[in-house]
Amino acid sequence: MSNFEQFYSDFYQSNYTIDNQEEGYSIYGSNENLYGSEKSPLRDQPQADTFIPSEMHLSSQSYYTGQILQPTYSPNTLSYIGYGDSFDDEPPLLEELGINFDHIWQKTLTVLNPMKPADGSIMNETDLTGPIVFCLALGATLLMAGKVHFSYVYGMSAIGCLAMYTLLNLMSITGVSHGCVASVLGYCLLPIVILSGSAVVFSLQGTLGTLLALLVVGWCSLSASKIFTSALAMEGQQLLIAYPCALLYGLFALLTVF
Repeated sequence: MSNFEQFYSDFYQSNYTIDNQEEGYSIYGSNENLYGSEKSPLRDQPQADTFIPSEMHLSSQSYYTGQILQPTYSPNTLSYIGYGDSFDDEPPLLEELGINFDHIWQKTLTVLNPMKPADGSIMNETDLTGPIVFCLALGATLLMAGKVHFSYVYGMSAIGCLAMYTLLNLMSITGVSHGCVASVLGYCLLPIVILSGSAVVFSLQGTLGTLLALLVVGWCSLSASKIFTSALAMEGQQLLIAYPCALLYGLFALLTVF
């Protein structure tokens, strides 16, 4: 063996020496260096199964402060997003659906008081909650009077909204949307609902009923024309708008009286 060691040491001209050849192989067959007792740089790295203290992990990963699949961000990051992460920061359900009871109440008071100035910013909204409720109330009161006219109410409302939409777009400069026309005409249907409710108590087929129906038609047309004038900036054209509105509400009055 001495000649063998001398041959290799002279051939490679290195400082490696073989201390013990039998220790070069472990019982598991790992590849130790047969020709030197010094460890190579690759052997200095810990194996996968070797226990490494947590301090070494922290020191080696000090440059990364986040977690896997959870990147870190500064407080200014995503500051432009308008919604929160919790349910407390979300808006109410009625607000998301566009239902504002304050505006509904203000529109109802504007219809009930024809002399009250209308707020154009509120009346120009496409709120259909009140109109749907008033249409259902009109059909319910007619049903209480023994008249099943739900289809007539919905059909006349749809045709009237389309006709008024076409007429107002021809008359106004700014134009109007379908929702605004349906909202205003639906809210101004409230006096007809009151007339239909009174038909449950007493009959309207007479002089008193005719006068009451004319009064209600004038009430509805005056309120609708006032709201359209203020919402669409059509000053001086209230009478021109009131005439087709009176024709539409006259049909509902005839449906209620007869």
